[in-house]
Amino acid sequence: MKAKDNVKKVVLAYSGGLDTSVILRWLQDVYRCEVVTFTADIGQGEEVEPARKKAKMAGVKQIFIEDLREEFVRDFVFPMFRANAVYEGEYLLGTSIARPLIAKHLVDIARKTGADAISHGATGKGNDQVRFELGAYALMPNVRVIAPWREWDLLSREKLLHYAEKHGIPVDYKKKKGKAPYSMDANLLHISYEGGILEDPGYEPEESMWRITVSPEKAPGRPQYVELGYEKGDIVSIDGKRLTAARVLARLNELGGRHGVGRLDMVENRYVGMKSRGCYETPGGTIMLRAHRAMESITLDREVLALKDDLMPRYARMIYNGYWYSPERTLLQGLIDESQKNVNGTVRVKLYKGTVTTVGRASKTDSLFDPAISTFEDDRGAYDQADASGFIRLNALRMRIAANLRKRKRR
Repeated sequence: MKAKDNVKKVVLAYSGGLDTSVILRWLQDVYRCEVVTFTADIGQGEEVEPARKKAKMAGVKQIFIEDLREEFVRDFVFPMFRANAVYEGEYLLGTSIARPLIAKHLVDIARKTGADAISHGATGKGNDQVRFELGAYALMPNVRVIAPWREWDLLSREKLLHYAEKHGIPVDYKKKKGKAPYSMDANLLHISYEGGILEDPGYEPEESMWRITVSPEKAPGRPQYVELGYEKGDIVSIDGKRLTAARVLARLNELGGRHGVGRLDMVENRYVGMKSRGCYETPGGTIMLRAHRAMESITLDREVLALKDDLMPRYARMIYNGYWYSPERTLLQGLIDESQKNVNGTVRVKLYKGTVTTVGRASKTDSLFDPAISTFEDDRGAYDQADASGFIRLNALRMRIAANLRKRKRR
């Protein structure tokens, strides 16, 4: 095909798994182009060096493996949590927020190597194809994107395995034996599970599926208290010890996982139009969300909080749908970050059998909580309770007018 002959070099987002290993060979065969591989370490908990070995065996000359854990949490996860972003009331956007980072580095490597195309392993049914490609086009408007799942006829697991066997592509023996019960995607923020047996929304996954959280029933019988230190809306310390962004999240994952925190089973609405069932483990993120809201509760003005809550669902949809690099998300992020200048202090949370409970919050420099005014005891004139009468009557005025109108109509 003429269009396929025009590609000379392509950068492939490569994990070394079945799908991207097949894609690598397919690109070499169908496009007859040089393939550059890019493997990102974003805390998925797997060795990334085997990907280098597999790429070398496939004849790849330029192999990029990058540790992006700090960048991932510092520049993507933390800004998102400043907004308290939650999609459809439950999902903490663990997969969604990783895609713009990968797209950024795909484009960077394409520029560095002189590639004229990028490629990914996202299917034509999911959200990730949109996220990767919107990010790539925002950063490199004329880049060519090759999405094999939208082009080839290898539309089943069996066909992929057959292709791999035919072309001598190494495949994990366990994956050869039978269909996996579900697919997984992991990073430092979460693990997601979908597909396979989980496509029945009425099926309860077995306990063995969960990887980083214990069952709440089997979690310790005694609670654990954790103190989080905040600066400008971001966690900078745990129990008084300063940590980097990635180490903060890794430690919270460990603590939350130990106490069964952060499991989610939901049916969500994909951007492409269908409903999809997914199960998620986000122990650290669950703690971060609860604690951040507690920190904001004493440091942010009431109307600023209300405005953030109004804007949050739209912000979350931007990330879920792949618009991280859009002008509207950038504009909104500026507002959110401005609101966080005074979000400084400490929050204490209690972890116990799957729950996160805020038990204390304090800010020596930015607290808007004034005990002298809030007290139910004698405030020595700090607040004149008689002022409430006029406040209430003014706020009731429109309802009183409407009630009088209804009364006149009934006559």
